[in-house]
Amino acid sequence: MAKTPSNMIPLGYKAPDFDLLNPTLEKHQSLDELKSSLATVIMFICNHCPFVIHINKKLADVAKTYQSKGISFIGINSNDYEQYPDDSPEKMIIQSEKCGYPFPYLLDKTQEVAKAYQAACTPDFYVFDKDLKCVYRGQFDDSRPGSNVAVTGKDLTNALDAILENKAVVEEQYPSMGCNIKWKKS
Repeated sequence: MAKTPSNMIPLGYKAPDFDLLNPTLEKHQSLDELKSSLATVIMFICNHCPFVIHINKKLADVAKTYQSKGISFIGINSNDYEQYPDDSPEKMIIQSEKCGYPFPYLLDKTQEVAKAYQAACTPDFYVFDKDLKCVYRGQFDDSRPGSNVAVTGKDLTNALDAILENKAVVEEQYPSMGCNIKWKKS
């Protein structure tokens, strides 16, 4: 597992639009239909990455808590599933059910969405405000597999709490760290 950090897009970056397949629902869903009028969390995740597996339970809990407060969560898998069959659409459905994801888990088959967001790793987190401007990008928290640091989601939840309290999100943000996105070979 190669540790890869986030690219850390500029704050204020406008969320690129997308229309991706939701394998669970067998239909396409767009950013426009899934976004929240409060804030939208877009996460690049996958099924097999140890960094994602490490946070999955807490991630599902955080999403449930903040969705009930009006914040939207969207998971996107951009890995090349032909090279990495554990990330296939069929296995995405299994993963979503197994982990209790309360959010849509979409397939970025062409990898164009990951490129538009400058995503580099799994997990990679982005929070966009009501105007779809980036106010947070970076890590879920300080925990990593084998670090003996509890998974709390504090970095992400601190950003979401600031939005809910109409406060500015702190600008000191730390890159996520995870497995690199499995890019298709040209």
